[in-house]
Amino acid sequence: MTDNVSILKMREFFADGGTRELSFRRQALHTFARVIEASEAEILAALKEDLGKPTIEAYASEAGFVLRDIRYTVKHLRRWARPAKARVPPLLWPGRARVIPEPRGVALIIGPWNYPFQLALSPLIAAVAAGNCAVVKPSEYAPKTSAVIRDILAKSFDGAHVRVVEGDHTVAARLLEEPFDYIFFTGGTETGRKVMAAAARRLTPVTLELGGKNPAMVCADADIRVAARRIARGKFMNAGQTCVATDHVWVDHAVAAPFMEALTGAITSFYGAHPEDSPDYGRIISARHVDRLAGLLEGQAPTLGGAFNAETKYVAPTLLLAPAAGSPVMQEEIFGPILPVIAYSSLDDAVARIRAMPPPLALYIFSSSRARAEDLRARIPSGGVCVNDTVHHLLVPALPFGGLGASGMGAYHGRAGFDTFTHWRSVMTRGTWPDGKQTYPPFSLSLNTFKKMYRWMAG
Repeated sequence: MTDNVSILKMREFFADGGTRELSFRRQALHTFARVIEASEAEILAALKEDLGKPTIEAYASEAGFVLRDIRYTVKHLRRWARPAKARVPPLLWPGRARVIPEPRGVALIIGPWNYPFQLALSPLIAAVAAGNCAVVKPSEYAPKTSAVIRDILAKSFDGAHVRVVEGDHTVAARLLEEPFDYIFFTGGTETGRKVMAAAARRLTPVTLELGGKNPAMVCADADIRVAARRIARGKFMNAGQTCVATDHVWVDHAVAAPFMEALTGAITSFYGAHPEDSPDYGRIISARHVDRLAGLLEGQAPTLGGAFNAETKYVAPTLLLAPAAGSPVMQEEIFGPILPVIAYSSLDDAVARIRAMPPPLALYIFSSSRARAEDLRARIPSGGVCVNDTVHHLLVPALPFGGLGASGMGAYHGRAGFDTFTHWRSVMTRGTWPDGKQTYPPFSLSLNTFKKMYRWMAG
């Protein structure tokens, strides 16, 4: 489906108006949830084969996440879809004004490989809830999950409502040439620039969910044991291949030694002395990405880990203490199980160095002081913020999730996702009487008299 014929069929389906009915949207989402529940074993097996995802982790972050998203959306959809009234100034009386949520049309959703099920289907939930048709392009780097998505969507939706297009980057490039009404992309920053450039040719609006070097700040007054465990959990789930995973840690020099000890202990308690044998530790998506991560370790001296095996797609949980600021591991987004830790003696200096980088997708602050956490939140721009935890802000469906600057634009999850795929259309209706002459030429009032009247009449 990379020709206009298929897009035209979807446009015809959309133009028939069926997707605008709230009952249609709710029923479509109910059916979607039932098919996902019936396909749970296939989903988990595909994620295991593509990424080595442990069963519990795969359910919590992929299948279960999507099901929760559907339930939350169905529960709140009627309220989200209500038109909103707007106040009409006296000048326009009698009249009424409304803002009506309307679907955008046919959307393109391009998913990534790191959470190939969740990040392809959560945007789809929002698109369907808002009344759109959608084309979903899963990642070719997770072929088993892509095939499962194809089968699930074929069982859940009419092919003119929602359909899957599989293939490599050339297929994605051809899709970007099609006349979509909205494009939702999740992936790397460089590819995001290409997507935005392609969308600009047609002035198609986009949401870009990208990544970045997400910092964690561990202040001297933090609960060191809790900070270490929560940073380790968020970092090494999915073998570090998480867009909101901690990329590097800034820790007050006064607690750097106990923090490193606690962090090492947390990793060992999670995955044992030999993480390659742990059923709870995942794998890197491809040998090529293993090689990329191995390149980031060149010239480094890990305090923990450092082992890798391209054949088995394994990279050990790895800690680096104080790598050089100009080294590749401190310049590039790591997107893997390598965690640099930098001790700071000046909080202001650490903040300045973080602010010198592009705004990250997430900022993590560990402190027992609410005032200090709020101060750091205000001084460091980011897509989202989590205090005394990592990653789990994604589990609050009422929180919009999205980036800032190089880490993305636009947001979704919950109401924010519905709004993203919605055109909020302004509508004003006026009566025909009275129809005062004061607003028509020729104008007989002096400017001063008109200004006094206008201040009240125009609101």
